[in-house]
Amino acid sequence: MGEFMQDIWQMIADPTWRTWVGGALCLIASVSTVIAAVGVLRFPDFYTRMHAASVTDTLGALVLILGMAFLAPNGLIVLKLVLIGLFLVLTSPTSSHAIANAAYTAGLQPKLGRYSEMETVPETTDEETK
Repeated sequence: MGEFMQDIWQMIADPTWRTWVGGALCLIASVSTVIAAVGVLRFPDFYTRMHAASVTDTLGALVLILGMAFLAPNGLIVLKLVLIGLFLVLTSPTSSHAIANAAYTAGLQPKLGRYSEMETVPETTDEETK
């Protein structure tokens, strides 16, 4: 059992596989965040966009931090990355909730129903408003 654990520790200490895994995680996080940002533009109202943006930003940032932890040269940097990730997990949902609550308090109503059944607001010209 001792040799097995020693082999595992040597594999963990080898920087080659950590570089590949860390780079792949950073690439996955960046691509998924860009795809999510484009996808947010397709949602119909503020609240669905806010939800999608907050979820994907938090997930993308955490996967990016995980990738950077694999690339980190020592444990102190990994500890700092874990603390940054904890800060993001605590503050991102809280700030999104505060923004959505402020929008609702200001009178912005969510669109209800199916997307295909939602009415579009007709555009008015300056002459019609006179």
